[in-house]
Amino acid sequence: MPISRLAATLLAVLLLAPFTAAAQRAPVILSTTTSTQDSGLLDVLVPMFERQTGYTVKTISVGTGQALALAARGEADVTLAHAPSLEKKYVSEGKMLNRRLVMYNDFVVIGPEDDPAKVRGEKKALEALKKIAGAGARFVSRGDKSGTHLLEQGLWKQAGVEPRAPWYIESGQGMGATLGIADDRKAYTLTDRATYLAFQKRVVLTIMVEGDRPLLNIYSVMEVNPANGPRVNAAGGKAFAEFVLAPETQQVIKGYGLDKYGQPLFVPIAGKKDEDF
Repeated sequence: MPISRLAATLLAVLLLAPFTAAAQRAPVILSTTTSTQDSGLLDVLVPMFERQTGYTVKTISVGTGQALALAARGEADVTLAHAPSLEKKYVSEGKMLNRRLVMYNDFVVIGPEDDPAKVRGEKKALEALKKIAGAGARFVSRGDKSGTHLLEQGLWKQAGVEPRAPWYIESGQGMGATLGIADDRKAYTLTDRATYLAFQKRVVLTIMVEGDRPLLNIYSVMEVNPANGPRVNAAGGKAFAEFVLAPETQQVIKGYGLDKYGQPLFVPIAGKKDEDF
């Protein structure tokens, strides 16, 4: 082969090498909650991550319980969730690694404008739930073992109430779909504020209870233990975890929602610990 032709071939190989390496990179599988998807935040963060790293991301948006179970089976590489007690259980079992706080928002109790249980302005979520149960007013639960559902179950227990049909309805679906069902049934429900704001123009339900300490909603990122399965992309999972905690990404999170809703949907808290809250 002539030297000039050989040089041209080598140059072509060198130029294509980065693209070939990127193309061969295994995608990063992110298991996360429906609230991060429904709020629209991932529509901003995922393309940022892909541009910066060359990875592609496959997002599996389910309830936190399912998101963690997928990771424990080795079917995800990184998890973004919001059920601290359940997350810590998976970490203690060695299924998840390096749990770190990313951001928070809060939960709110919303309901129909006529407020049949008379809970509007109630300062304590537990008292509001007692009134809803006492009035037999309709309440739609996600019923899907998600972080939201687990919190709701804990609140009912603390309130000393065992919710039951016919006034208690389980949707078995994500937050967005549950909001739609609650709106159709003129019912109360518990929702994270970010999803509520994102769906505000689609539902007529209004905020009844907010600001109570038990309604704080903390999101964490966790890497998946490679021992969970042979297909775990540990390097990709770690790259995504580091990305969401990076100062540039935290600034994006801090401003997300301001232009559309007039208020941020999340508060970034990278570097904080559970005891800080």
